[in-house]
Amino acid sequence: MTRDINQLSAEYEALIQFLYLAPVGLVQADAHGEIAMMNPISAQLLMPLSRDGGLDNLFTALQDVAPELRALCDSFTAPNGKVCDGLHVHLNAGSAGTPTKRVPQILSVTLLKLDATRLMAVISDITEQVRRDRQLRQSDAWLNAILTGITDYALVALDHQGRVHEWNPSIGRVTGHGEGALGQPYSIFYPPDAITPEHLHDRLREADANGWTLDEGRRLRADGSAFWGSVLIAPLPDRDPLPGQEPDGAAYCLILRDITDKREASERRRRETFGDYLTGLANRRAFFEAAEQELQRSQALPRPTALVVIDVDHFKAVNDCHGHPGGDIVLQHLATILGATFREVDVVARIGGEEFAVLLPSTDLARAAGVAERLRAAVASQSATVDGQPVRYTVSAGVAATIDGSGGIDLLLKQADQALYAAKRAGRNRVERWRPELIAGTGPNVTSNDAHHPEEDADAA
Repeated sequence: MTRDINQLSAEYEALIQFLYLAPVGLVQADAHGEIAMMNPISAQLLMPLSRDGGLDNLFTALQDVAPELRALCDSFTAPNGKVCDGLHVHLNAGSAGTPTKRVPQILSVTLLKLDATRLMAVISDITEQVRRDRQLRQSDAWLNAILTGITDYALVALDHQGRVHEWNPSIGRVTGHGEGALGQPYSIFYPPDAITPEHLHDRLREADANGWTLDEGRRLRADGSAFWGSVLIAPLPDRDPLPGQEPDGAAYCLILRDITDKREASERRRRETFGDYLTGLANRRAFFEAAEQELQRSQALPRPTALVVIDVDHFKAVNDCHGHPGGDIVLQHLATILGATFREVDVVARIGGEEFAVLLPSTDLARAAGVAERLRAAVASQSATVDGQPVRYTVSAGVAATIDGSGGIDLLLKQADQALYAAKRAGRNRVERWRPELIAGTGPNVTSNDAHHPEEDADAA
C-alpha cells in the first residue's frame, strides 16, 4: 500500500515537473473557464491581458483579443475533443504603453474539451513563425505561377512608374484592353475602389525588396465586367539606367491570371482563416495583419491612414429583448451596411462582440469622419428584421488618423477608442473625431462637427 502511494506521489511529481517545464503554456480550467492550474509560461503570456492583475478565468483573460473563444466552447456539443486548433490571437493592439516600442505579438491557442467539466488550453507564442509563414506563402505562390503551366494569363511589361510599357495579344485575350492601355497604370486591371495610387507604388517597392509580390481578388476587364484574378509583379534584371540617364524601358513584369474557376476554393480557405464566423467580414486576425502591413507602408512612404471604430448602441438591450439570435441578426444587418458603405480597398472587420473596425488607406481624418457619418445615418434610417418584426438600432463611431503610420495600430486604435467613448458619453448615435483633449477623458459633453444630435434616442435600443 505504501509502495502504491509512493508510486502515485512520484508520478504526480513527474506530471507537475512536466507541466512546469513544458515549452508551451498549459492551462486547465472548468467548463466555464475558471482556471484550476497553469504553468509559468501561460502566466507570462496571459498576464499582460489581465485588467486587474489576476488570472482567474481563461475566457475573461482572452475576451478582448479572442472574444469568440467562449462562444466556440459553448457551441461545442461533443463530450470531448478539440474546440479550436491554433486560433491566432493578436496582442499589443490598442493597449496602453509606448506604442512605438511595442512589437505586435501573436499567440496560438488550442482549446481541448477533456470531459463535461474540464478544459485544457495550449498556448504558444508564434510571432516569428507567422512572419516566416508569410514569406513561405509568397514563395509558394511564385513557384506555383511558374510551374503550373497555366495558359490563361496576360504578360504585361511595366515601366518604373508601373505604367503599361508594351502591349501584346495576351493582354487583349484576358482583359480586352487594346493598345490604348499603353502608358496607363496597371491599376486599370482593378476596380476603381480596390487600389489606391499609393498602393500601386507600394507593390512595386515590395517587388523590389522581396523579388516579387502577389495579390488575389476582383479584377476588371476593359468592358467593365469583373473576374477573379491574381496579379504577380516581379522586377526585371538589368533594368536600372546608366549613370546620367533617365529611367526608360520595361522595369517590371506583371502576370495577370484569370482564376475565376478557383475562386470558390480560394474564398473558402480565406473565410476559414480570416473570416468572422457570424458576419462574413474580416476577423480580428485579418484586421491586425492588414493594419500592420498598411501602416508599415505608410512609414515607408508617408500618406494618411484612418481608422473608424464602430459600436452598436445599447446592444445589451437588443439581446435582452430579442435574445442572442436576434442580436446576431442585428450584427449581420450592420455588416451588410458596412460592406455597402466602405470601399473594396478598406479593411472592414468585426474585432469583438458588437464592435467593428474599418481601416481606410490613403484617407485623412475629415474624409474618414464623413464616411463614418454616412454609415451612422444609413443605420439610423433602416431596421433589421427579427421574427418578422423591425428592430431599430443605432451605432456610435470614433475616428482617428495618422499621417505617417507612426505609433502603429496600437496608438491608432487607442485614439479611435477614445473618440468612440466620447461619442458614447455625449449621448450615442454620434461620430466623434479624436482630438488631444480626449486623452484625459475631458469634455464628455463636447461633440465634434460630425456629431448628430437627435432630439431623443428612444429608438436606439
